Amino acid sequence: MGGHPDRNAQFENITQLKQDYLDAGNPVISMDTKKKALLGTFYRNGSLYTQAAIQTNDHDFPSSATGSVIPHGVYDLKRNTGYITLGTSHDTSEFACDSLFQWWVNEGIIHYPKAKSLLILCDAGGSNSSRHYIFKEDLQKTANALGLEIRIAHYPPYTSQYNPIEHRFFPHVTRACEGVVFDSVETVKT
Repeated sequence: MGGHPDRNAQFENITQLKQDYLDAGNPVISMDTKKKALLGTFYRNGSLYTQAAIQTNDHDFPSSATGSVIPHGVYDLKRNTGYITLGTSHDTSEFACDSLFQWWVNEGIIHYPKAKSLLILCDAGGSNSSRHYIFKEDLQKTANALGLEIRIAHYPPYTSQYNPIEHRFFPHVTRACEGVVFDSVETVKT
């Protein structure tokens, strides 16, 4: 967790890459996964306005859940918009690449039809870790399927708070979900 002498250089490199991509009209996205949410009638902080009282459990024990949902977000820096894909099993590199593929097909290609390359900003852990070769293999398959060059810029370890998705998109998602009882995947979608 200590500092590294090249840490600032890595941030400067990411800043330069972002500017180069934005100047060239190529997309720059930030992606990450939010915390897994258990499905069931569990209490969640916040207010929910309803006509009738909703009875919930005060503890979210996994054994009482009917499943889980994993939100994977893609944040477009230039357009200041976000895209969420919901998964119901595990946060894997394949899921992260599927989420990226869905973003490109539904949003990216529409707004960046002349793009030749895509820059992805990621933190150093999780399904899109810089150390997992499986993520690199899945990402290459995604790049081949899209016919697009994909470049990854990983933030240094323990600096995920600098990943733009963490402070530009996820706070809004968290606020929108306050007080909502996630009793099914359909409820999470709405």
